[in-house]
Amino acid sequence: MPLEMKTACMKCDDALEGMGEARVCSYECTFRSPDATDMKQSYSSCGGELLRRPRRRARE
Repeated sequence: MPLEMKTACMKCDDALEGMGEARVCSYECTFRSPDATDMKQSYSSCGGELLRRPRRRARE
């Protein structure tokens, strides 16, 4: 099952680029990197640790 590449930050609702840097937890809660830093790399609603979201290769 592929990771859902969400398009908006769950904290500030700013757009996230598909190949851009973001942070996710194991429940796929997704945040912009600056917001994740403000949250100390942890999301209190699910208790998940926020890690760098992997980037997908562009489709050929």
